[in-house]
Amino acid sequence: MRGTVNISTEVPETLQESLESYLATHPDWDQNRVLKAALSLFLLQNGDSDRRAARVYLETLFEHC
Repeated sequence: MRGTVNISTEVPETLQESLESYLATHPDWDQNRVLKAALSLFLLQNGDSDRRAARVYLETLFEHC
C-alpha cells in the first residue's frame, strides 16, 4: 500500500464494544485492519468502484500478521 493518513472519529459505544469483542476472539486482526477493511468495502459498494479501494480491501482481507 502507499502512504497512510490518520483518521480520528467518534463511534457509538456499542459499536466500540462489538469491535473489542471481535478483536478478543480474532487475534490476527487489530482495530486498524478492521477499519481499513470496512472503509474500503463501503467505498466498493457505494462508490465508483475505484480499483484502488478494491486493492486495499483485498490486501487487508488477506493480510497475515
